[in-house]
Parts: sequence; structure tokens; C-alpha cells
Amino acid sequence: MMMRCKSSGNHLWVQLRFFCNKSSYPLHICIVGSGPAGFYTADKLMKRFGQAKVNMLERLPTPFGLVRSGVAPDHPETKVVVNQFSRVAASDRFSLIGNVSLGKDVSVEDLRKLYHVVVFAYGAESDRELGIKGEDLKGVHSAREFVWWYNGHPDGLKLTLDLERTDTAVILGQGNVALDAARILLRPTEDLMQTDIAEHALAALRRSQVRKVFLVGRRGPVQAACTAKELREILGIKGLNVFVQEADLVTSPADMEEMKLNRSHKRVYELFTKAAMKSLSESVGNEKELHFVFFRAPSAILPCDDKVHVGGVSLEKTTLQGMMDAGQIINGQQLAVGTGVFEELACGLVLKSIGYKSKLVAGLPFDLKKGVIPNFQGRVLNDEAQNSKYEKGLYVVGWLKRGPTGIIGTNMICAEEVVESIAQDLEQGLLTSFLDVPGYFGLLELLQDKAIQFLSFDDWQKINQEEIRRGELKGKIREKIVRTEEQLEVARKVRV
Repeated sequence: MMMRCKSSGNHLWVQLRFFCNKSSYPLHICIVGSGPAGFYTADKLMKRFGQAKVNMLERLPTPFGLVRSGVAPDHPETKVVVNQFSRVAASDRFSLIGNVSLGKDVSVEDLRKLYHVVVFAYGAESDRELGIKGEDLKGVHSAREFVWWYNGHPDGLKLTLDLERTDTAVILGQGNVALDAARILLRPTEDLMQTDIAEHALAALRRSQVRKVFLVGRRGPVQAACTAKELREILGIKGLNVFVQEADLVTSPADMEEMKLNRSHKRVYELFTKAAMKSLSESVGNEKELHFVFFRAPSAILPCDDKVHVGGVSLEKTTLQGMMDAGQIINGQQLAVGTGVFEELACGLVLKSIGYKSKLVAGLPFDLKKGVIPNFQGRVLNDEAQNSKYEKGLYVVGWLKRGPTGIIGTNMICAEEVVESIAQDLEQGLLTSFLDVPGYFGLLELLQDKAIQFLSFDDWQKINQEEIRRGELKGKIREKIVRTEEQLEVARKVRV
């Protein structure tokens, strides 16, 4: 149930200190962030250290991070991993502390005093900027905001999205998130009705006038950042005309070498080739269109006549500059270089899918350029310098550690490295003394002193059950409760 701290917590901690010694006292660990990186780390820590007590902080009332708020609603199979995470949470050595925000409700210094180990896994909740004119126009949004909007993230409610004022959207970027956004805009709403898409998003998509989506990339089809699986899915949408220019499919020796080095790039290129051939052979009569625009970089976002809303995008044509050495591509990379030739693409909606960015939190070092916490194998470094020292007991995992790359499963490998680093540091005696941290009970006392209420995993189960119940009434997997206040109200209810 929703917890309010008890005053006896400190007394119990004193008793534990008196009766326990180093060999029997459990390792107290706090993980900040309840997404895949956090849960994989919790699972591996509890398996590695038999007596470890893991507390997981989450700023939202609901857990699972990217799985709940980032995975597209028409990809329910990807969300099955929640079952694994729920089994982790069922352990009596695990506690979820939801609705508690790092930097607001508790500080990094607070956690350092309370735990032997603190692992930061709060991901990337901000966006990279293009740094071009017009980014502040109405109708220009980040893909992350759009994803949070249709997935029912509480912060997504802030998005003012008008899908009725234009028939054309431009998405800057060609990665999987960009394809997700395009697919949601173009897919028939009948295909989404039984998913867990937020009700407000489904209603807006039903009224949407968007019929054309342009996916714009700086480089060519060989370098597109999407996976073959995601591309195949969007190309298979019924009633959708897909346009790929044949001229963009011409490959250079550098492209051929790049495809040899990366088979996934070759598969993606082959799918684009088939799409181009199909668009030429089949008659154009479908209602909606998807255009892949290659070798174009945004130079400015243009206003419409009212000078307030977006009216188009200025694109600079690019060419690839191969990083070659003795006929081989260095690191398999080719860079897009501007040609000085510009063109304009009219639209009424722009989504920037150019990458997520982690946020700086007081008390932690941060590499502003890379958007990560400086670290070595997950150990937090006190600055970006090559010879910097470790911050004792502080670790980082997931996007905050390596940048916003990889799929959900990538976090398993990332977690393994961090857990190994913790194990090595523990063995070498580099962590805080076993007998001087209060752990969970100390956190409860701190939250009580600040009059902060938090949600447990049992509280989340109440929200979960209510969402499923509401979904069943509408023939959906679940009907998400999207407002924080209502989530808290459901969690407070005690079922008879």
C-alpha cells in the first residue's frame, strides 16, 4: 500500500547495527530509475549477492520506464519483458519507491549516506537540439514528446498537438523512433483500437488530417539508422503508398564496403530497393503516403504566413564523404557534407527524431557534450579527465552510462558490466563500511521528515489492475491512467 514512514525506523536500524557484523549484514543498494536498465541491474545484483537489499527509486507512480512509455502500442510483444521485471519486484529483498524524484525529493548526497551502493539508471528524458532557426515554432516537437503523448506518459499531457490543421508531417531522422512516429501517424486507427494507446491520442488520431509523412535523413539508404524489422513493418502497412527515389539507391564503392562490414545495413538497403521497385510497378491510389527523403539536412524550420506556426522545412542537399584509408572505410563510417544547394518542403507538423539526452542532476558529474555521466565500466568518475578518480559507491547503467543507443536487451549486457564492477570494488574493500548505513529504513525516515508519500510495487499493482479492468470494458489490452493525481488516487484505494 502507499507508505508513510514510521518513526520507529531509526530505532530498528540501531538494533540491526548492534546485532549484525560485516559477514552477515546485507549490502544495501539503491537504484535510481525503474526502466529496463534498472530492473536488469536489480535482478543481477540480487543473484550475485545473496543477501543484498535493493531499493528502486522512480519519479513516476508507475514503473518500467521505456517499456511503458517508449515502446509503441502496436508492439505488445516487446512489453512482455514486464513479466520478468515483475518477478524481480516480487522478491522480499526488493522494494519499489515510486513517486520520489532525485534532485527534488532526495539528493545524491542523501543516497550516499543511506546506501553502500547507488546505481543511477534514470535514462534520457530530454532531447538533443538541432540548433537551427525556427525550432520554437508551434507545431515543432520532439519525437520523444510525441511518443510520450501517445503512450500516456504523464508529462506527455503537456504536449499541444494539432493533427487537424495539416495533411503533411515531416520527421527529421530515420531511426526506429522516427519509424514508430510515422507508423502511428499513418496506421489505420482500427489497428490501434485494441492496444494500450492512450485514449486522448487515439481520439486525436481519428480526427487527424495527416495523409503524407516525409522521413528525412542526412545520409543515404545504406546508412539509415532503423532496423530491418522496423522498416519491414512500416512498409507492410495496408493502404500506404511508399516512395523511395531510385537515384538515392545508387551505391558507391564506399557504400558497398560499408554493407560488407555491416549486414544489417545491407538488409535495410535491400528493403528500400524493393520498396522503390514496388512504388514504380503499382498504381498510386492509396489515401496515405510515406516518403523517404535521403541526402538532406535541415537548415531551418520555416514559419507559415502567421509567423507563429510551422509552414515548412529548409533542407540542404548533402553528399557522403567517406572516411577511407587504403580503400577501406575507417570504422565503417561515411559523413554527410552539405553541398550549398537548398530546397524547401512544405508541412504543418515537424517531429525531431535526432536523439534523446540525459539530464544533469545536482551532485553528479556530467559530460554535457556526450550527454552521459562520465564513467569507467559503470564506475562514476568525478570529472571527464582521463585520470579522474572514482566516486566511491556510485555507479551508472543504461542510456545514462553509454548514451541513448541499443535496444531493451542491450541493457542486460550493460548491467552485467556494472554488477561486475561493484563485485570487484566490494572484494577490494572500496565500498562504504558495512555497519554504517541505514538503507531502506533510513530512506523511510527521510521521506517522513519531508512529508513525502511514495508508492510501493503493491500500489502499482492496484493501478495495473484498474488499467486492465478499464481496458476490458473497451476491448483493449489496458486503458492507461495518464494523470499522476488519478494514479495516486487509485493507489490509495484499499479493495475490500
